[in-house]
Amino acid sequence: MQQNRGNKMLSRGLQALRVIAFFIIIIAVFQSFTSESKDNPIEEEPTSNEQIEIQKVHAPILPEKPEFCDEKIDLSDPEVLERFDREMVVNSFLHGSTILLLKKANRFFPQIEKILKEEKVPDDMKYLCVAESGLAHVFSPAGAAGFWQFMKTTGLSYGLYIDDEIDERYNIEKATYAACKYLKESKQKFGTWAMAAAAYNAGDKGMMRQVNSQGQESYFDLHLNQETSRYVFRILALKYILKDPEKYGFNLKSKELYSPFKLEKVSVSESNVDWVSFASEHKISYKTLKYFNPQIRNATWANRNKSTIEILLPEN
Repeated sequence: MQQNRGNKMLSRGLQALRVIAFFIIIIAVFQSFTSESKDNPIEEEPTSNEQIEIQKVHAPILPEKPEFCDEKIDLSDPEVLERFDREMVVNSFLHGSTILLLKKANRFFPQIEKILKEEKVPDDMKYLCVAESGLAHVFSPAGAAGFWQFMKTTGLSYGLYIDDEIDERYNIEKATYAACKYLKESKQKFGTWAMAAAAYNAGDKGMMRQVNSQGQESYFDLHLNQETSRYVFRILALKYILKDPEKYGFNLKSKELYSPFKLEKVSVSESNVDWVSFASEHKISYKTLKYFNPQIRNATWANRNKSTIEILLPEN
């Protein structure tokens, strides 16, 4: 019994030592943590009295005397001013899209400018092309295609070759000539280039209905649907931003811009053309052929009408 009592006392002593050791370890860990916190204090949230740097955003400066195709725009009308201001604000802050437009404009504007000058169409109309497609070979849900967004029936009526295998709405040169013809006819009907541009969006018949029903001949005095009422001002905003990008915060180096292509034309009039074989004969890939000739819509061309088309190839 005495031995048992001794064993119990020993067991209790060991338990007490374990408890004491446990608390010693806890205290040591706590002291270590507090010491480390003092050496590496956590940054506190700034108080309301501290200055926080905030990015400053500025509204784009409107040109004092805006012009479209040498036609002056009167900003004394608050409704006209606000429409223009809206498009300047919206388009100034489309940073990714605008950077891509600046890159692509360096490649495609020289070709478009040359045709506009030849056809005696104001240079500002190249920005209509930008507004229509973003200088891309897009196809709209309504069925419009290419840089100038011609509908099939309109493209055919202006001399473009369009079928399931070849679609010249995607040929920049041919489509630009067709657009010039359309714009000159609209200018003759409506009297101003602003109205011609608006008619390009709404259609000649649609614009004529508004002119007749409202008794107004100026684009800036007409009440139009939202898309058309914004259209000319969007073209105008793109003009001022792309002409002076640094003024609106876009700073691209010349090496960052896309270079114009160096291409040569080859006439093709054969029937049952296999474009893969054609590309191979000219020592390029089918992918490269399609890249320079988006008007090719199929791997073959039957050419049932015995037509002649022009194909662009990289210069040797």
